[in-house]
Amino acid sequence: MHSRSPIIGFLLLAFLTAGFCPGFCQQDRAEESALQVQLRSLPHVLEVKRIPGDSTLFLEAYELQFSQPLDHGRAGGPTFPQKVFLCHAATDKPVVLSTEGYSAPWNHTAEPTKILKCNQVTVEHRYFATSRPDSLLWEYLTVKQSADDLHEVVTALKKIYRGPWVSTGVSKGGQTALLYRYFYPADVSVSIPYVAPVNIAQEDPRPMEFLRHVGPDSCREKMRRFQIAMLAEEDRMLPKLEEHAKDRGYTFSLGLRKMYEFAVLEYPFSFWQYGRPNLCDAIPAPGSSPDTMFAHLSRAVPLSLFADEGVKFFEPFMYQAYTEMGYYTYDIADFRGLLKAVTDPSPRIFAPGNVPLRYQCVTYQEINRWLQNEGNNIIYIYGEYDPWTACAVQLTGRTNALKIVKKAGSHGTKIRDLSPEQQQAVYRTLEEWLGVTIAR
Repeated sequence: MHSRSPIIGFLLLAFLTAGFCPGFCQQDRAEESALQVQLRSLPHVLEVKRIPGDSTLFLEAYELQFSQPLDHGRAGGPTFPQKVFLCHAATDKPVVLSTEGYSAPWNHTAEPTKILKCNQVTVEHRYFATSRPDSLLWEYLTVKQSADDLHEVVTALKKIYRGPWVSTGVSKGGQTALLYRYFYPADVSVSIPYVAPVNIAQEDPRPMEFLRHVGPDSCREKMRRFQIAMLAEEDRMLPKLEEHAKDRGYTFSLGLRKMYEFAVLEYPFSFWQYGRPNLCDAIPAPGSSPDTMFAHLSRAVPLSLFADEGVKFFEPFMYQAYTEMGYYTYDIADFRGLLKAVTDPSPRIFAPGNVPLRYQCVTYQEINRWLQNEGNNIIYIYGEYDPWTACAVQLTGRTNALKIVKKAGSHGTKIRDLSPEQQQAVYRTLEEWLGVTIAR
């Protein structure tokens, strides 16, 4: 889900930011607020540091460090510090739990928080950035352990916050919100996952089938010819990639040629994931200059994702994808005679090396069944052109869940992007489920 496609969508969305508050957020230990004192007294809280936050919504903001068990099923075992951002409005207001699927580099304000004008808690995912153990024992990177992390944080903070809780997340963060809801359905009152796929296989075929039909036929044909031309002209393009990498400090330990070919295969997924139908006319025709063709590829596909830095960042996700969460593969039917380095188009190559990748298909089968039959009070937001929408939850009518697909929407679709009628449906539903009034 690389929120990359997951390699693309997940990375870009992981780096959303918001405004910062003025200097009142800076405070020494001697001037601690009553809330800081309460936070320090909570179980498993290692550190409480006051930080900037959106001063139009929050009175105080903090970065917390929670001590989490590496294995929640083993008392007294190893622990690791997990980063948590807390933005405080009032203890009796709702709390939005923003579940990250990757790192949480900044204290951004989630859209549901702005809508509800309430508190927000953001939790960095285990094994990403600073929320990782000293030794990466991959067998403890499971969806259940991640849900257990969130349960520990929410249980602690409910000692302070009395209002209803709303979980939300984008892309892999949206998946995380759904997984948490499955394991702990009573922890939150409402969930709002954005563009969250529910995969049904280790390499789900539905995104590739989606790409065979999305958008105008003429656009898809231009894209296919562009890919063929980029592979046919590979020897002329590799110096362009080498120069591009040198300028940005990228390295390609998996091989420059191989990473170039993977980038070309990724091109249609990335193109549609971020809703670029307006770029159809800009797709270079075969025979265009190498500079023009390479520039178009680098605009559509962030090439850093195939560099060592991107591969390293996404290793934990790729482990999760190939053991429980699922991913997708590439259709190479039109390119078999053109690929020189990629003999197997599986993105499995980006998972941690020398680590067993035994896929537990039962995990998502059970989660999908629960979402369809028991997953109440969930608002699903998707974009029509996003290939991950091919893996959207399929509602059966057995729950009260609301599913909205924005016409021509992308992997970046938000509630603010919906039609007025769709927005009102979301607001009315939230008001009913939470017992609040939303200012229109």
